[in-house]
Amino acid sequence: MSNSIEAIAKVCHEANRAYCQTIGDNSQPVWEDAPEWQRKSAIEGVKFNIANPDAPASASHDSWLAVKKADGWKYGPVKDPEKKEHPCYLPYEQLPVEQQKKDAVFKAIVAALA
Repeated sequence: MSNSIEAIAKVCHEANRAYCQTIGDNSQPVWEDAPEWQRKSAIEGVKFNIANPDAPASASHDSWLAVKKADGWKYGPVKDPEKKEHPCYLPYEQLPVEQQKKDAVFKAIVAALA
């Protein structure tokens, strides 16, 4: 692998942060300022996509959702790490299209860099 998993996760995180800004979500910190749970989530996403290169973007979301569930997260209208609530804690098909695109971008970055 030409890039480390953490390096790929950083690129994915920063691309996600930039994309979120284009849809009006300015809540994403830069990688260096991101909390540990957020960096860990990106790293787990990279690992999943490397291990499952042919899986659709929806499977990446399903994997993220399973990790969130195991960590005690639930649906909430606003991302709140202290309450462990997230607005994307939904089945992939129920996500708004702009949220589904985040999974596709993440998957494409992993495919390009892994």
